Amino acid sequence: MKTATATSSHSRALGQDLWLFLKSELKPKGNLLTPFNIITAPIILTGLVLVVLRFAKGLGATTNLSQEFPWGIWIGFDVVTGVAFAAGAYTLTFLVYILRMEKFHGIVRATVLNGFLAYVFYAGALALDVGRPWKMVNPIIGNSFGISSVLFLVAWHFLLYMIAQFVEFSPAVAEWLGLRRLRKVLGTLTVGAVIFGICLSLLHQSGLGALFLMAPAKIHPLWYTEYIPVLFVVSSVFAGMSIVIIEGTISHRVFSHQISDSHHTEYTDILTSLSRLAAAAMFVYFFLKVLVLIHGLHFDLLKTPMGYLYLTEMGGFVLLPMLLYIFGAQIRSKKIILSAAVITALGIILNRLNVSVVAFKWNVPMHYVPSWMEIVITLAVVFAEIWAFRWVVNRMPVLVEPPAWARDIDRPVVEPAHVPEGALKGSSIAR
Repeated sequence: MKTATATSSHSRALGQDLWLFLKSELKPKGNLLTPFNIITAPIILTGLVLVVLRFAKGLGATTNLSQEFPWGIWIGFDVVTGVAFAAGAYTLTFLVYILRMEKFHGIVRATVLNGFLAYVFYAGALALDVGRPWKMVNPIIGNSFGISSVLFLVAWHFLLYMIAQFVEFSPAVAEWLGLRRLRKVLGTLTVGAVIFGICLSLLHQSGLGALFLMAPAKIHPLWYTEYIPVLFVVSSVFAGMSIVIIEGTISHRVFSHQISDSHHTEYTDILTSLSRLAAAAMFVYFFLKVLVLIHGLHFDLLKTPMGYLYLTEMGGFVLLPMLLYIFGAQIRSKKIILSAAVITALGIILNRLNVSVVAFKWNVPMHYVPSWMEIVITLAVVFAEIWAFRWVVNRMPVLVEPPAWARDIDRPVVEPAHVPEGALKGSSIAR
């Protein structure tokens, strides 16, 4: 009886300590009146008001969507582009945990966190665009599964991939809370979650491209091809690496005090390696696009306004940054590599918006233009994700080294060398 009472008191004390800890962690850290906060806070608050208006009054009150154009900027940017930007998580975890390229280990937690939050916020923005959002759970709970739809695959993959990414990041949460036993268990799940997540990510990156295979007559011939799923996967590789470079460069400046001197020294090597990998992926993508253009025999369309847009996308936002990546890696210039990453990210936005909005029903008299409320809500989603990223980085061991006890858990156990019986006989040690 005494033992049970003591256990209950101990659990209550632990619960109170945890609550006090979480309460203290919820308090703001640092100066609130920064230029970034002053600019983004009103946009986020306005976005929240508009989100309430969207759910209260419907899509018609806040968007320019219609029966002719059911997909707008929320699908083209938030979901289709946002998921491509989140691809840095699966590419980097593949390099670190499968190919054992340890030089990227210092940035893997920040990349996984960024990928996880991107899925939570951008994929979560799907609820804004669905006419009856309360039915979004149907593919999950079994109410009209819809297994013949590509969206069924995408919905399940989004859910499972977010769980896999949380498992990958969960050791940092356990270290933050000081839960040593849980940290030990979660550490053993990481590699399995990485392999599962890579498979899921590759499939739903291509699945998003496969959505457009259902509208061959509605997409401009320069952007439509039966290889859209392959192009989406390949472009997601260099999109993800470009976001890793941009996010890493900003983090090295904003959170410089959290990063060790050795990691600061190694960062140029990391950027150089990432830029070479991104350039290789861009070369594959550019080569595939040229093959598709030759196979489609659409050269006459290059002399039209849509053709000029296509050439701008390919020349200015694929070929140019690819060459900048190669040159920047050769002379080890962080500024040139960052410039290439920014141009590449803009190119991905342009490509995804071209496929899903601009080149979609390109030949009808009326065209879709997003309302100011759609743009404000999109900006609010982006800034809210950055606020969440900053909140986590300022509290959990994302950029700082894990605590010593966690490093001891990860340290491999060295087995004593087996010495055959009698081997020491006559040796100096035996004597």
